[in-house]
Amino acid sequence: MFLEIENISKQIGAEEVLKDITISMDRGRVYGLQGKNGCGKSMLMRVICGLVLPTSGKVVIDGEELGKEISFPKSIGILIEKPGFLNSYTGFQNLEVLASIKKTIGRAEIIDAIKRVGLEDVMDKKYKTYSLGMKQKLGIAAAIMEKPDIVILDEPANALDEKSEKRLWEIIKEEKERGALVIISCHTSELLEEAADEIYRMDLGEIKEHIAG
Repeated sequence: MFLEIENISKQIGAEEVLKDITISMDRGRVYGLQGKNGCGKSMLMRVICGLVLPTSGKVVIDGEELGKEISFPKSIGILIEKPGFLNSYTGFQNLEVLASIKKTIGRAEIIDAIKRVGLEDVMDKKYKTYSLGMKQKLGIAAAIMEKPDIVILDEPANALDEKSEKRLWEIIKEEKERGALVIISCHTSELLEEAADEIYRMDLGEIKEHIAG
């Protein structure tokens, strides 16, 4: 398996927010994390991204242990919580700044990602003028623009209208077909059932149910 989550637990103060979680995930599949707010799904995503170190257990990506052999996944696109974009920059400029970090893509790839999420008409408008839905779309574009091996989307349907939500699921399927390992979270099962090959239902930091499609 491309991604192995082995006996992951996370303690914050007296609270155990993740409890002995073990999951195997492979590329070319979509995995859903479902549960109410505070169930641990966002924390698990942060651990997979290398943003939070687990108290115990390990994450192994393509044979390399996170936090030991690698500090962060080598190829990952992330949307977790509110995207941190610059208000005074345009949508395009914000993505251009992010792309300049790794220097793996250019203008054409950035514009392609913008078109995929439906922001081409406002790409040259300043981020501060964007609606909540537009901001969410730009965050999704940032996560997919470099065509990473792993795509992590935490509550990606937030603030999206019905048309945009439908397009989101099309994008997720496109990423799967490209060979990416996609992890999405949602607090309702209906949305996940449209796109996920496997769903993990979480509560109080534990996997309560695993549904394989």
